[in-house]
This record gives sequence, C-alpha cells and structure tokens, in this order.
Amino acid sequence: MNGSSASPGSAGIAESAGSDGSAGHTGPSGSPGSSGSSGSSGLGLYALKPWYARKLSGVRGALARREVSPDALTVAGVVCAAGAAAALAWLPDLLRPQSPTLVMTLLTTLTVTVLLAARLAFANLDGALARDTDRTTRRGALLNELGDRAADLVMLAGFLPLAPLWLVATAALAATLPSWVSLAGAAAGAGRLNGGPVGKTERCVLVIVAAATGWWTPILVAVAAGSVLTAVTRGVRLWRELGGKAPAARGELGIR
Repeated sequence: MNGSSASPGSAGIAESAGSDGSAGHTGPSGSPGSSGSSGSSGLGLYALKPWYARKLSGVRGALARREVSPDALTVAGVVCAAGAAAALAWLPDLLRPQSPTLVMTLLTTLTVTVLLAARLAFANLDGALARDTDRTTRRGALLNELGDRAADLVMLAGFLPLAPLWLVATAALAATLPSWVSLAGAAAGAGRLNGGPVGKTERCVLVIVAAATGWWTPILVAVAAGSVLTAVTRGVRLWRELGGKAPAARGELGIR
C-alpha cells in the first residue's frame, strides 16, 4: 500500500467525491484533463453524492486526525462487499435451523444493507481523504479504481450459489462496462462520467432488494440490462462531448 487513494486531479477515476462532492479528471498523460460538464455530475442516485460527501465530512476529519491510510479505506470497501456477498449466499442457510423465515429474511437484508452502505461510504471517503490530507498519488488512483471494480465483482459473486452461472457472469461483465466507457472517455480528454441510470449505487440497491425478496434472476437481469444501458448512455454523452478533431498530445492520441 502506498498510503494514498487518488492522484492529483484523478479522483474522478476512482469515483470518489472530494470535500465538495465533486470529482476530478485525468487526461491521457495522467495530468488533469478537461473537466467538461459531465465529469462532476451523474444520473440516478449519483446526484446525491455531494450531499452524502458533506454528511461524511466529520468522519473524514476523524480519519485524518488518526492518520488512517486512504488505501486502507479502499481495501475495507472490498472487504465489506465480500461480506455482503457471503451474507447473501450463506447467511439464510446458517440461520434456517434457528430462525423463522421472516426473521431470517430481515436479518439477511439488514446485514447486506449495512455492509453495502459501508462499502459505498468507504468508496466515497478514500479519495476524499487522500485529497484532504495531501496524500494523492497515481498508484493510489490505480488502487482505488481496481478496488471499485473488485468490490462490484465480489458483490455479485454472492449470487453464484443462488442463480445460473451464465447469468451471474453476464451481470458481472455488464457491471464493468460503464466504468470502462468512462475511463476510455477520460483517456481521450473528456470529463469522467459517473452515475446511473444503473451505476455503482443502484447496483448495491438492487442487491439489497434481492436479499429482501429472493428474486435472484430478475435482479441479475436488471443489473445486466441496466449496466448496459448506463454504458450506452455514457458512450453517447462522450461521443457528443468529444466531437471534433483534437490536437495530438505527446503522440498518444490516435494510437490504438
């Protein structure tokens, strides 16, 4: 670990809001790129991120005073996602001998909800803490981005004992598409797009609904279809934003 969670101007790559809830951008060379109108805003529940970041400002201050590593928060988010997956997959079986069905469902749903809420909080805090404490590095940005993707995949792995493998794999693959589209846009110099209609927060909400209802197949279909829709929506917005010929930067643009 390098004790950081985002590089200067690249916190948007990690989808982590700063103290004001805004996200930064990174151009093709790793330097701050164009912010664009789309980089600091998003559709769906992402619109609540500035409010959420303000609510967490006290927590950020406490973490900063204790010199907590932003990298540790990134890892903690992945651990929480893994815990939610385990609760979704196995907690009902562990509780079945002792608990009636309704109690079992409520306990499972509550556990999954708390762990995924913590996962989202850590995803918000890591990059913001790195910026607040001047511990931003490019390695931290890489770790943060990988942590977000790992958390999504681990979370959806909780469906493996509950639904067909092909459907879980399809939903997991689709869930990565919006971020790859946004990263491609950021590499081309556009603003880093975030949010829905089915982004990271909405996927967590859908998993909570699955825990509460047992609708494994419909929820996975919704995750897959919604993620593809989100990727297409971001792609269309980026295509419009990147219209026109851009000057080459250090021979990078145009290389495939």
